[in-house]
Amino acid sequence: MKGFFSRLENRVRQVDSLLCVGLDPHPQELAAPTPEEARDFCLRMIESTQDLAAAYKPNAAFFEAFGPPGFETLKQVIAAVPDGIPVILDAKRGDIASTAQAYARAVFQAFGADAVTINPYLGYDALEPFLNAPERAVFLLCKTSNPGAADLQDLNLANGWRLYEHVARLANEWNRSDNLGLVVGATQPDALQQVRRIAPDLWILAPGVGAQGGDLRQALRAGLRPDGMGLLVPVSRGISRAEEPHRAAQALRDTINQVRREVESQGSRPGPDAHDTPQGLIHIADELLEYGCIQFGQFILKSGLQSPIYIDLRRLVGNPGLLAQVAAAYRSLLGGLRFDRLAAIPYAAIPIATAISLASGWPLIYPRKEAKEYGTRAEIEGVYRPGEIAVVIDDLTTTGGSKLETIEKLTSNGLKVRDVVVLIDRQSGAAETLAQAGYRLHAVFTLAEMLDHWERTNRAPADQISAVREFLSQKEED
Repeated sequence: MKGFFSRLENRVRQVDSLLCVGLDPHPQELAAPTPEEARDFCLRMIESTQDLAAAYKPNAAFFEAFGPPGFETLKQVIAAVPDGIPVILDAKRGDIASTAQAYARAVFQAFGADAVTINPYLGYDALEPFLNAPERAVFLLCKTSNPGAADLQDLNLANGWRLYEHVARLANEWNRSDNLGLVVGATQPDALQQVRRIAPDLWILAPGVGAQGGDLRQALRAGLRPDGMGLLVPVSRGISRAEEPHRAAQALRDTINQVRREVESQGSRPGPDAHDTPQGLIHIADELLEYGCIQFGQFILKSGLQSPIYIDLRRLVGNPGLLAQVAAAYRSLLGGLRFDRLAAIPYAAIPIATAISLASGWPLIYPRKEAKEYGTRAEIEGVYRPGEIAVVIDDLTTTGGSKLETIEKLTSNGLKVRDVVVLIDRQSGAAETLAQAGYRLHAVFTLAEMLDHWERTNRAPADQISAVREFLSQKEED
């Protein structure tokens, strides 16, 4: 039997849909508060949406409320779903040892569900019985859609990560059989974007569209993978309470597909536009400007060019709080990459990478500008082993030349490099230069994004912003 996510992707392609229809028989939607009415309600939903649904998601609570007859009703509803359409039981289980094993038997054998939602609070051994069957799947609660989610899920850990970010990182590690996904509320587009960075390949179940107020387009832009897949949008009341449920489901499917096509046409998951930039990043951009790390005027660059903007991130060492925020922004990008060690380019990136290392526990090395002429005569400071993967850290990038020089020094000493991560991409050709050499550039900000934000919020004079844009366009033409 194929794995759950293979079957899910086959279904998505078959009906060209990421819509997950929720089967939630709320008492107020039933003609009478009986398990029979709940069953009939769900069967009508299945019948009216089976040509549009990528999956179905019955909520166990509404069935359990009827006692033993409700359990039988749930089993009947799951059995009524046509073959080939996955069923995700929204049960939010979470326990350990023999209790977890019993829950797994109930979900997958007694009820016949294909996947289940699980609470991660008890750790990996609470998930293990559900993950033992590769053809079944778990959606791990990560950042939920309810207002109280922040009470625990946004707590900052000692390493600088928020708790929900740590759950996303753990999911990457625990997904050994390609049968683990995440639950991230559509009401939390910033968190969706962050989780997608940390877990670039995992499927995400994103509840909260409709009655809970989640914005469908924002959620899709934040959570879709570059291939237009990876995000299921569960909707219940928005369909069941519509005058014509089939038409409502079709409208949702079509809206989802419109955004999917936009994402696929870009070839990569789009970064946030001016109105979708996470508040934390907006704050960092403003602080960089206020602290003088970015200045407008007339400056002579190292290349000899005269520039209307100067970026001096060496000043960060004088502001530990801002440095910590910048390091956290780097960690957001690094969480989705595979590497063994950070490799900082001297000199501006060394304090940044040190802050990242201290907060995350990732070990740090850095190549010397000149090899030692004494002692070990090392070209690279720090401990590493040949064959390990190093991710290059720098403060900003312009043409990409210095990055290639660093990469050459690292690879000549036996290390492998795949990715370069910077705070600011000046958009002067570095991404293209690195890509041609086989490396990927990741930036917390592009200069254009920052300019757009400062223009919209009147934090910098319009004529200075225009001068920078003209400077950038001239360099592109050159």
